Amino acid sequence: MPLYKSISVNSQTTVKIWKIEESYDALFQPLDLKPQSLQRVLGMKSELHQRGFLSVRHLLHEFGYTDQDLYYDDNGKPHLKDGKHISITHSFTFAGVIISDNEVGIDIEKQREKIEVIAHKFVDYESNYLKSTDEDYINRLTVIWGIKESLYKLFATPGMLFKEHFLVIPFMLKDGETVAWIDYKNKKYRYNTAFLEFEGFTCAYVVP
Repeated sequence: MPLYKSISVNSQTTVKIWKIEESYDALFQPLDLKPQSLQRVLGMKSELHQRGFLSVRHLLHEFGYTDQDLYYDDNGKPHLKDGKHISITHSFTFAGVIISDNEVGIDIEKQREKIEVIAHKFVDYESNYLKSTDEDYINRLTVIWGIKESLYKLFATPGMLFKEHFLVIPFMLKDGETVAWIDYKNKKYRYNTAFLEFEGFTCAYVVP
């Protein structure tokens, strides 16, 4: 399927989301992958991961880029050769890319009950406003995880911990946005965040 969603965050930042309905062959055939990317996708054991990888390259095309324009640093963070900032995500049947003049991060997660089991690993301050008895508990937990994952991708610094260094300000699902902070090595960084839900998935992204 073509593009699922395109969101103009601001004049410098755009989010595009792809719903992965095509077969591996249909996604693979039109692409011109560089050798490293070809080796990587052929080495993936899961076809779902292969299709996610390839759909990200189709999203790049939607932005006017190709696989040749993308590279990764030693921390695994993606970059574009023209200096624009990029973040990438894929989860099951959706993939997302955010591109901006500024540092950005994006994450897509499937909404699943089992996130409650690992909540203690990434929720600290947020437990002040989040209760397991809330009707929307799983959905809001998923938003928090998505925001913190996006912050981690943006900062790409080994040693950062979701629970200790990232903080998400209180929000309601209907808000579609909130503020998040990174508190790391005696420095504090503030980020604007937004989120949306679709077909049992949550997409969150952060911008300065």
